[in-house]
Amino acid sequence: MSDVIAAIATAPVPSAIGILRLSGPGCAEVLDQVFTPFHGVPMSARPDRQLVYGILHDREGRAIDQCLATLSRGPHSYTGEDTAELQCHGSPTALALGLDALFAAGARQAQAGEFTRRAFLSGRLDLTQVEAVADLIHAGSAGAVYQAAGQLGGALSQVIGQVYDRLTDLMAHFHAVLDYPDEDIDPFEAAEISTALTDAAGQLNRLAATYRRGRAITEGVPCAIVGRPNAGKSSLLNALAGYERAIVTDIPGTTRDTVEESVLCGGVLLRLIDTAGIRATEDPVEQLGVERSRRAIASAELVLAVVDGAVPEDPEEGSLLADVARCGVPWLLVFTKRDMAGGLRTAGAVFPAGEGPLAPPAAVVSLSSVTGEGLEDLGNAVAALFPAGDPGEAGSLLTDRRQEDAARRALDAVRRALEALETGMTPDAVLTDAEEALDALGELTGRTAKEEIVSRIFSRFCVGK
Repeated sequence: MSDVIAAIATAPVPSAIGILRLSGPGCAEVLDQVFTPFHGVPMSARPDRQLVYGILHDREGRAIDQCLATLSRGPHSYTGEDTAELQCHGSPTALALGLDALFAAGARQAQAGEFTRRAFLSGRLDLTQVEAVADLIHAGSAGAVYQAAGQLGGALSQVIGQVYDRLTDLMAHFHAVLDYPDEDIDPFEAAEISTALTDAAGQLNRLAATYRRGRAITEGVPCAIVGRPNAGKSSLLNALAGYERAIVTDIPGTTRDTVEESVLCGGVLLRLIDTAGIRATEDPVEQLGVERSRRAIASAELVLAVVDGAVPEDPEEGSLLADVARCGVPWLLVFTKRDMAGGLRTAGAVFPAGEGPLAPPAAVVSLSSVTGEGLEDLGNAVAALFPAGDPGEAGSLLTDRRQEDAARRALDAVRRALEALETGMTPDAVLTDAEEALDALGELTGRTAKEEIVSRIFSRFCVGK
């Protein structure tokens, strides 16, 4: 990290503000070559974190913009090293000229995520906080923002650190007794090991259990909209999306493939999958659509079973609802066309008939995708299934498969250590498993993470961050 990196940190579209960012030893001197403060004193001679008004020049010394510059010297900066920013007018062309001037002054193009990678390498952020930066950039709901902000603030790191420190203390005590037998050190007791491992297992179990909720907040809940042809599935998708995402006609079988869209429903981010109407058909293309609909049900974590509320019950309706009731995930029974039903089927549940265990719908909702009546009821039903949780938990949930995998491996190792202790194995054998737990927890925060894991995490980042 001996070179100066530079990048445009804002989107390449015309906007009110555009930012050029630099980091690395000597970035103040690079800044001096392209930016002239109106009051004469160069940036390298000014104190940290002053916002200075001046002129940005191109590589030929011609004025590009009148902008603001600020300098933060390491280690008290985002990356932990000297950093600078130029806050310009948001012309992509002007920003490109400014970036070119920075390159001419000795900086090089930053790679994707390199600013945050430098923050990680300098110890300013651990890996969970790095992942929170990416989650915050891509947050699609208020819950995702609060979760990412809390995680960036170190809430998850604190939870992991408590378990890590407890196991580290256990290992340190064991090695102290082993390496210094003549010192006056309290003996290493099996009860002490058991208590520490039991507490660690409890904390890790609670932590691993947060993954489903954390993933739902950050990634959204996969939600399949299923039903018979012309039940109103695509109209419901369009109503929730707020625009005509899917084609709607009176012709049965219009939707032949799955149509996906992310929407907020009841404050919950849903990854909606509008599916082809499920029915027996001789059309080979429609058959493929029906098969994809059934696969969408199998992969969903919520199913909206849509029933046309403006017509009498269809003989094949019960069979479809029975399939949904067996899918093993929560489902909502949604009567559509409330504006057309005339009271025919706007309330009450049609419980499916069929063999095997059938889970009832979590709620029954009657709505109109045309007038919007009942959409709030649907949102309330979804919110009840996926509650936001305690605000104090924000930031302490696992949100990534990598995190969940490491936490599970740490939990498994601690449980193996407890089993070894109960079967009478010696402390050194027991603590071998405890060491494995420490390694897994180290992967969570980056203490022991391999380079390929780190690189995979930073692959989510854009240039300039």
